[in-house]
Amino acid sequence: MNRSRIFEIFRNLCPIKILFLIIPFFASAQNGTSYESRVYRANIKTVQFMPEGQESVLPLIQLNGAGRLLLGFDDLDGGVKDYWYSVEHCTWDWKSSGLPAIDYLDGLSEDRITDYRYASGTLQKYTHYQLQLPNSRLRFRVSGNYLLKVYEDGDKNKQVISQRFYLLSQQIGISMQSGASPEVAARDRRQKIDFVLSPAMAIQNPSADIKVVVTQNNIPLSANFSTRPLFIKPGQLLYTDPATNDFWAGNEFRKFDTRNIRAPLSGVKQIDKSNPVNVTLFTDQPLDRQAYSNQADEDGKFFIQHADGRDPQTENDYTMVRFSLQGSLNPDQDMYVAGMFSNYSLSAPYRMQYDAQRKVYFLDLLLKQGLYNYKYLMVDRRTGKTDAQFPEGSFFQTINSYQGFVYYRKPGSRWDELSGFAEIQVRR
Repeated sequence: MNRSRIFEIFRNLCPIKILFLIIPFFASAQNGTSYESRVYRANIKTVQFMPEGQESVLPLIQLNGAGRLLLGFDDLDGGVKDYWYSVEHCTWDWKSSGLPAIDYLDGLSEDRITDYRYASGTLQKYTHYQLQLPNSRLRFRVSGNYLLKVYEDGDKNKQVISQRFYLLSQQIGISMQSGASPEVAARDRRQKIDFVLSPAMAIQNPSADIKVVVTQNNIPLSANFSTRPLFIKPGQLLYTDPATNDFWAGNEFRKFDTRNIRAPLSGVKQIDKSNPVNVTLFTDQPLDRQAYSNQADEDGKFFIQHADGRDPQTENDYTMVRFSLQGSLNPDQDMYVAGMFSNYSLSAPYRMQYDAQRKVYFLDLLLKQGLYNYKYLMVDRRTGKTDAQFPEGSFFQTINSYQGFVYYRKPGSRWDELSGFAEIQVRR
């Protein structure tokens, strides 16, 4: 499939509180590497990558700051494997920057993951691995987008995980605000984001030197980008073009709670204590024809926690969770379960089956105990387009957070620096 066709597909995708637009087009595969957050093996579960001491937060820290990032994942095969990692600097649009490792790293360009612990008291055996970045053997020289790659036996052809992350060197202020959609007919379904940049340095050619990416709810696949300010004022660049950064508002996420598997919690209908424990969620209904309901959610995130306060990384068990959605079958479309736990992947493991007798879509997923947000996506098989309204609906009242990433390439430089970041929450 050529790039123009890929662009056309993703340009028309609708949100899960987001508008799937640009980044999938740029998430290309070079030298066998997919420049996106992805899990490549079925035995690898519950990948989390976030600032240390926080959970389900964007993996972004200050360059040369005190903060560190923490990667964690489970291998359901158990035992100990020889996992290695490396990091690669990327362009603003998630391609390889082509920089030699010596230009963006101090220390080793690859190393082993040596921090692991075995599961304790669980029905499902697994080994939990952890990695901190930066660490005593690897530090970063420049800001920007990065891709962390984990692979087995020191062989980069045996890739297990890829995860995006960000190093920030704040030099450009960014002020964001929300407003009404310029598309009058869609104002009850969309949210418009405008922003103003305040550079600390002189920018000779903003259209060439600066790129701004806006995401909804910390989800890279929602990215919309701007390359040209509408107005330029002394010390300010105004990005207020009516034709850009107009997002489908989506709806609040659905949720369920398996922190306690002795009795059903929120969203859980039934628990069958077999091996693995089977958790049946209440059958969901389409929301596209219902009125907006302000249900508190976590913007698609998931949290690995335990009701008894035990160590969730090694003492939380895995449960087989059954999702179900009432609805008629459309033979030309597929239904998916999506959330941060799946990286919003439209791949086979997250595609639902259909029970014609009960008229429900259903899917079983093996998930670690915790609190999860999720949504459903209906995708047309022929066009690759996601239905903008069914089954979740889109309401301008939806509470969303928006993140702005500002990339600056100095004249004559070979890489894009992440020079600004800001976040706002939209409430109606």
